[in-house]
Amino acid sequence: MNGFCPLASGSKGNSIFLGTPNTRVLIDAGLSALAITKKLAEIDVGIETIQAILVTHEHTDHIKGLAILSEKWKIPILANAETAKSIVSILNCRPRFKIFTTGEPFSFGDLEVLPFSVPHDTSDPVGFRVTAMGNTVGFCADLGYVTSMVSKMLEGCDYLYIEANHQPSMVHACPRPAVYKDRVLGRQGHLSNEACAELLTALSHDGLKHVHLAHLSGECNSEELALKIVGDALNQAASKAKVSIAYQSKVSNPVHFLRRDPPFPLP
Repeated sequence: MNGFCPLASGSKGNSIFLGTPNTRVLIDAGLSALAITKKLAEIDVGIETIQAILVTHEHTDHIKGLAILSEKWKIPILANAETAKSIVSILNCRPRFKIFTTGEPFSFGDLEVLPFSVPHDTSDPVGFRVTAMGNTVGFCADLGYVTSMVSKMLEGCDYLYIEANHQPSMVHACPRPAVYKDRVLGRQGHLSNEACAELLTALSHDGLKHVHLAHLSGECNSEELALKIVGDALNQAASKAKVSIAYQSKVSNPVHFLRRDPPFPLP
């Protein structure tokens, strides 16, 4: 498919497919290689066609399948240097890395990618602003708060994949230990429904077509609550963007790109 599709989103594993006629990549591989292969098959994509995996950070729910995908299918891993070091340490393997520098744009096939810093409790976590077939997509999850850099990097996107992890009152009420609550609610933790809604209100523009709400907590959030809080905020901003959930347990609604620039072959 030409577009992108969240294959899984949440604390049990994260992975997104992104493809054009010339380039097919994954963003993160936090499921087993077998599970990713099966989910790709649901959208008629063969694992053997994946040309790279872009990694946001080294938490296990984002890198679980990297070792086998890299070893068996020889898929290169695109990550910054600090994340690559952490991956080697955690997985006890040395995939074939292509190293990018956070804050510096790079090309991969016909994708233009800009990795940008986000506040999270890992070595050098990033979000991605990707331009594909003339469409710009912002991928940004696993962040404790919205920095001015995050806002700037997501301005003007046609599509957004944004974290709406939790409802603070549900975090406080859950039976988890205080250290868990402090982490989730902290400035290097995860984004709440209200923070997500505030960010999307600021980013709203006539060209914003679709928003995926990502990394919802299974314990401290609900799909209905996240959709209501974000939907109400976007309605007040007179946004016509469609809002949907990036699911944990099933493949989410795909976004299909319309070509807005002429095709060109891979170098």
